[in-house]
Amino acid sequence: MMGDLDIKGALSSITSEALLEAAILVVIASLLILVVQKLLPAVAGKLSGKPRLYLLASVPLLRLLIIILTITMVVPVLIEPSFENMVAIFGALGLALGFAFKDYANSLIAGIVTLYEMPYRPGDWIEVNGQYGEVRSIGTRAAEIVTLDDTVIVIPHGLLWNTLLANGNDGTDNLMCVAEVYLDPNHDVARMQSLFRDTIYACPLTKTHQPVVVAVSAGDTGMKYRLKAYPLEPRDQTRFISDLTARAAEICAAEGVRMISRPLMLH
Repeated sequence: MMGDLDIKGALSSITSEALLEAAILVVIASLLILVVQKLLPAVAGKLSGKPRLYLLASVPLLRLLIIILTITMVVPVLIEPSFENMVAIFGALGLALGFAFKDYANSLIAGIVTLYEMPYRPGDWIEVNGQYGEVRSIGTRAAEIVTLDDTVIVIPHGLLWNTLLANGNDGTDNLMCVAEVYLDPNHDVARMQSLFRDTIYACPLTKTHQPVVVAVSAGDTGMKYRLKAYPLEPRDQTRFISDLTARAAEICAAEGVRMISRPLMLH
Protein backbone atom coordinates (compact mmCIF):
# COMPACT_ATOMS: atom_id res chain seq x y z
CA MET A 1 0.00 0.00 0.00
CA MET A 2 2.83 2.34 0.88
CA GLY A 3 4.50 1.49 -2.44
CA ASP A 4 1.35 2.44 -4.35
CA LEU A 5 1.24 5.76 -2.57
CA ASP A 6 4.90 6.42 -3.38
CA ILE A 7 4.32 5.70 -7.06
CA LYS A 8 1.19 7.88 -7.18
CA GLY A 9 3.09 10.67 -5.52
CA ALA A 10 5.96 10.34 -7.98
CA LEU A 11 3.57 10.45 -10.95
CA SER A 12 1.50 13.34 -9.62
CA SER A 13 3.92 15.91 -11.07
CA ILE A 14 3.42 14.71 -14.65
CA THR A 15 1.67 17.29 -16.81
CA SER A 16 0.72 17.49 -20.46
CA GLU A 17 3.57 19.93 -21.05
CA ALA A 18 6.02 17.49 -19.43
CA LEU A 19 4.72 14.64 -21.60
CA LEU A 20 5.12 16.74 -24.73
CA GLU A 21 8.67 17.73 -23.80
CA ALA A 22 9.56 14.12 -23.03
CA ALA A 23 8.08 12.97 -26.35
CA ILE A 24 10.15 15.56 -28.22
CA LEU A 25 13.32 14.35 -26.49
CA VAL A 26 12.51 10.73 -27.36
CA VAL A 27 11.85 11.61 -31.01
CA ILE A 28 15.13 13.53 -31.26
CA ALA A 29 17.00 10.63 -29.68
CA SER A 30 15.36 8.16 -32.07
CA LEU A 31 16.37 10.28 -35.05
CA LEU A 32 19.94 10.51 -33.79
CA ILE A 33 20.10 6.72 -33.33
CA LEU A 34 18.70 6.24 -36.84
CA VAL A 35 21.33 8.55 -38.30
CA VAL A 36 24.12 6.74 -36.43
CA GLN A 37 22.87 3.30 -37.53
CA LYS A 38 22.57 4.31 -41.19
CA LEU A 39 25.37 6.82 -41.72
CA LEU A 40 28.33 5.20 -39.94
CA PRO A 41 27.93 1.70 -41.52
CA ALA A 42 27.57 3.36 -44.92
CA VAL A 43 30.83 5.26 -44.40
CA ALA A 44 32.51 2.13 -42.98
CA GLY A 45 31.51 0.18 -46.09
CA LYS A 46 33.75 2.47 -48.14
CA LEU A 47 36.74 1.88 -45.86
CA SER A 48 38.93 -1.13 -45.21
CA GLY A 49 41.15 -2.45 -42.47
CA LYS A 50 41.10 -1.13 -38.92
CA PRO A 51 39.34 2.21 -39.69
CA ARG A 52 36.33 0.23 -40.93
CA LEU A 53 36.26 -1.99 -37.82
CA TYR A 54 36.65 0.94 -35.43
CA LEU A 55 33.85 2.86 -37.13
CA LEU A 56 31.50 -0.13 -37.02
CA ALA A 57 32.34 -0.78 -33.37
CA SER A 58 31.42 2.80 -32.46
CA VAL A 59 27.78 2.34 -33.61
CA PRO A 60 26.46 0.35 -30.60
CA LEU A 61 28.46 2.48 -28.16
CA LEU A 62 27.05 5.72 -29.57
CA ARG A 63 23.53 4.26 -29.52
CA LEU A 64 23.90 3.24 -25.87
CA LEU A 65 25.25 6.69 -25.00
CA ILE A 66 22.27 8.38 -26.70
CA ILE A 67 19.82 6.11 -24.84
CA ILE A 68 21.44 6.80 -21.46
CA LEU A 69 21.52 10.56 -22.06
CA THR A 70 17.87 10.50 -23.16
CA ILE A 71 16.78 8.65 -20.02
CA THR A 72 18.69 11.04 -17.79
CA MET A 73 16.97 13.97 -19.52
CA VAL A 74 13.45 12.51 -19.72
CA VAL A 75 13.08 11.24 -16.15
CA PRO A 76 13.62 14.66 -14.46
CA VAL A 77 11.14 16.19 -16.91
CA LEU A 78 8.38 13.74 -15.95
CA ILE A 79 9.15 13.16 -12.29
CA GLU A 80 10.41 15.42 -9.54
CA PRO A 81 13.98 14.17 -9.09
CA SER A 82 13.86 13.22 -5.42
CA PHE A 83 15.34 10.06 -3.94
CA GLU A 84 11.96 8.67 -2.88
CA ASN A 85 10.44 9.23 -6.33
CA MET A 86 13.35 7.61 -8.12
CA VAL A 87 13.27 4.54 -5.87
CA ALA A 88 9.51 4.15 -6.28
CA ILE A 89 9.45 4.53 -10.08
CA PHE A 90 12.49 2.46 -10.91
CA GLY A 91 11.53 -0.20 -8.38
CA ALA A 92 8.07 -0.60 -9.91
CA LEU A 93 9.49 -0.50 -13.43
CA GLY A 94 12.06 -3.15 -12.59
CA LEU A 95 9.41 -5.49 -11.16
CA ALA A 96 7.11 -5.01 -14.14
CA LEU A 97 9.85 -5.65 -16.67
CA GLY A 98 11.16 -8.58 -14.68
CA PHE A 99 7.84 -10.43 -14.77
CA ALA A 100 6.53 -9.36 -18.16
CA PHE A 101 9.74 -9.44 -20.19
CA LYS A 102 11.95 -11.95 -18.42
CA ASP A 103 13.64 -13.32 -21.55
CA TYR A 104 13.86 -9.88 -23.13
CA ALA A 105 15.38 -8.42 -19.97
CA ASN A 106 17.87 -11.29 -19.90
CA SER A 107 18.99 -10.50 -23.45
CA LEU A 108 18.94 -6.77 -22.68
CA ILE A 109 21.27 -7.18 -19.71
CA ALA A 110 23.48 -9.48 -21.78
CA GLY A 111 23.53 -6.77 -24.47
CA ILE A 112 24.82 -4.23 -21.97
CA VAL A 113 27.48 -6.72 -20.87
CA THR A 114 28.35 -7.27 -24.54
CA LEU A 115 28.87 -3.55 -25.10
CA TYR A 116 31.08 -3.40 -22.01
CA GLU A 117 33.15 -6.58 -22.44
CA MET A 118 33.01 -6.52 -26.27
CA PRO A 119 33.33 -10.28 -26.95
CA TYR A 120 32.36 -9.33 -30.48
CA ARG A 121 32.00 -6.07 -32.42
CA PRO A 122 30.59 -5.05 -35.78
CA GLY A 123 33.04 -6.33 -38.36
CA ASP A 124 34.06 -9.39 -36.32
CA TRP A 125 33.62 -12.87 -37.80
CA ILE A 126 32.06 -15.07 -35.12
CA GLU A 127 30.53 -18.53 -34.77
CA VAL A 128 27.65 -19.12 -32.35
CA ASN A 129 25.64 -22.36 -32.18
CA GLY A 130 27.09 -23.49 -35.48
CA GLN A 131 26.24 -20.23 -37.27
CA TYR A 132 29.23 -18.36 -38.72
CA GLY A 133 29.24 -14.88 -40.17
CA GLU A 134 30.25 -11.23 -39.89
CA VAL A 135 28.63 -9.12 -37.18
CA ARG A 136 26.62 -6.52 -39.06
CA SER A 137 25.03 -4.71 -36.12
CA ILE A 138 24.64 -4.98 -32.36
CA GLY A 139 21.31 -3.98 -30.84
CA THR A 140 20.25 -3.77 -27.23
CA ARG A 141 18.65 -7.24 -27.41
CA ALA A 142 20.41 -9.08 -30.22
CA ALA A 143 23.20 -9.00 -32.76
CA GLU A 144 22.85 -9.56 -36.49
CA ILE A 145 25.41 -11.56 -38.43
CA VAL A 146 25.65 -12.09 -42.18
CA THR A 147 26.83 -15.56 -43.20
CA LEU A 148 29.08 -16.40 -46.13
CA ASP A 149 25.90 -17.29 -48.04
CA ASP A 150 24.57 -13.75 -47.44
CA THR A 151 21.96 -14.90 -44.93
CA VAL A 152 21.12 -12.59 -42.02
CA ILE A 153 20.89 -14.36 -38.65
CA VAL A 154 19.68 -12.68 -35.44
CA ILE A 155 21.48 -13.90 -32.30
CA PRO A 156 19.99 -12.85 -28.92
CA HIS A 157 22.65 -11.64 -26.52
CA GLY A 158 21.20 -13.99 -23.88
CA LEU A 159 23.00 -16.86 -25.60
CA LEU A 160 26.24 -15.44 -24.20
CA TRP A 161 25.44 -16.80 -20.76
CA ASN A 162 25.70 -20.48 -21.69
CA THR A 163 27.02 -20.75 -25.26
CA LEU A 164 30.55 -20.98 -26.58
CA LEU A 165 31.46 -18.18 -28.96
CA ALA A 166 34.36 -18.24 -31.42
CA ASN A 167 35.72 -14.92 -32.70
CA GLY A 168 37.94 -15.18 -35.77
CA ASN A 169 39.49 -11.72 -35.85
CA ASP A 170 38.56 -10.16 -32.46
CA GLY A 171 38.34 -6.53 -33.51
CA THR A 172 41.25 -6.61 -35.96
CA ASP A 173 41.55 -7.12 -39.71
CA ASN A 174 43.60 -10.31 -39.22
CA LEU A 175 41.53 -13.44 -39.88
CA MET A 176 43.36 -16.73 -40.30
CA CYS A 177 41.99 -18.94 -43.06
CA VAL A 178 42.70 -22.63 -43.59
CA ALA A 179 42.59 -24.51 -46.89
CA GLU A 180 42.69 -28.28 -46.41
CA VAL A 181 44.13 -30.65 -49.00
CA TYR A 182 44.23 -34.46 -48.75
CA LEU A 183 46.91 -36.33 -50.71
CA ASP A 184 47.98 -39.87 -51.44
CA PRO A 185 50.80 -40.81 -49.00
CA ASN A 186 53.32 -41.76 -51.70
CA HIS A 187 55.05 -38.41 -52.26
CA ASP A 188 57.86 -36.15 -51.06
CA VAL A 189 56.26 -34.40 -48.05
CA ALA A 190 58.99 -31.79 -47.60
CA ARG A 191 58.79 -30.79 -51.27
CA MET A 192 54.99 -30.49 -51.19
CA GLN A 193 55.18 -28.37 -48.04
CA SER A 194 57.67 -26.05 -49.72
CA LEU A 195 55.58 -25.77 -52.90
CA PHE A 196 52.39 -25.10 -50.95
CA ARG A 197 54.16 -22.43 -48.90
CA ASP A 198 55.45 -20.72 -52.05
CA THR A 199 52.02 -20.71 -53.68
CA ILE A 200 50.46 -19.10 -50.60
CA TYR A 201 52.88 -16.19 -50.92
CA ALA A 202 52.16 -16.05 -54.65
CA CYS A 203 48.45 -15.54 -54.06
CA PRO A 204 47.58 -11.83 -54.51
CA LEU A 205 45.08 -12.02 -51.62
CA THR A 206 47.69 -13.11 -49.05
CA LYS A 207 48.72 -10.71 -46.29
CA THR A 208 52.40 -11.54 -46.63
CA HIS A 209 53.59 -9.80 -43.47
CA GLN A 210 51.55 -12.23 -41.34
CA PRO A 211 52.65 -15.82 -40.58
CA VAL A 212 52.18 -18.49 -43.24
CA VAL A 213 52.08 -22.12 -42.10
CA VAL A 214 51.73 -25.40 -43.98
CA ALA A 215 50.90 -28.10 -41.43
CA VAL A 216 50.81 -31.78 -42.36
CA SER A 217 49.52 -34.83 -40.52
CA ALA A 218 49.29 -38.51 -41.45
CA GLY A 219 46.03 -40.40 -41.66
CA ASP A 220 45.25 -44.06 -42.24
CA THR A 221 45.15 -43.71 -46.02
CA GLY A 222 46.76 -40.38 -46.82
CA MET A 223 48.32 -37.08 -45.78
CA LYS A 224 46.36 -34.05 -44.66
CA TYR A 225 47.79 -30.61 -45.47
CA ARG A 226 46.45 -27.45 -43.87
CA LEU A 227 47.45 -24.24 -45.64
CA LYS A 228 47.08 -21.49 -43.02
CA ALA A 229 47.44 -17.79 -43.86
CA TYR A 230 45.73 -14.39 -43.58
CA PRO A 231 43.82 -12.68 -46.42
CA LEU A 232 44.17 -8.95 -47.02
CA GLU A 233 40.58 -8.44 -45.84
CA PRO A 234 38.45 -10.80 -43.71
CA ARG A 235 35.66 -10.41 -46.26
CA ASP A 236 37.95 -12.05 -48.87
CA GLN A 237 38.10 -15.34 -46.96
CA THR A 238 35.93 -17.38 -49.37
CA ARG A 239 37.86 -16.23 -52.45
CA PHE A 240 41.12 -16.67 -50.56
CA ILE A 241 40.45 -20.29 -49.53
CA SER A 242 39.15 -21.12 -53.01
CA ASP A 243 42.26 -19.64 -54.62
CA LEU A 244 44.61 -21.53 -52.30
CA THR A 245 42.76 -24.79 -52.94
CA ALA A 246 42.89 -24.31 -56.71
CA ARG A 247 46.61 -23.47 -56.60
CA ALA A 248 47.28 -26.54 -54.43
CA ALA A 249 45.39 -28.72 -56.93
CA GLU A 250 47.52 -27.34 -59.79
CA ILE A 251 50.69 -28.17 -57.87
CA CYS A 252 49.48 -31.71 -57.21
CA ALA A 253 48.69 -32.19 -60.90
CA ALA A 254 52.10 -30.86 -61.93
CA GLU A 255 53.91 -33.08 -59.40
CA GLY A 256 51.85 -36.15 -60.23
CA VAL A 257 50.55 -36.45 -56.65
CA ARG A 258 47.03 -37.82 -56.40
CA MET A 259 44.48 -35.90 -54.35
CA ILE A 260 42.04 -37.98 -52.33
CA SER A 261 38.66 -37.13 -50.85
CA ARG A 262 38.10 -36.31 -47.21
CA PRO A 263 35.62 -39.20 -46.66
CA LEU A 264 38.34 -41.61 -47.74
CA MET A 265 40.77 -39.99 -45.30
CA LEU A 266 38.31 -40.35 -42.42
CA HIS A 267 37.35 -43.97 -43.27
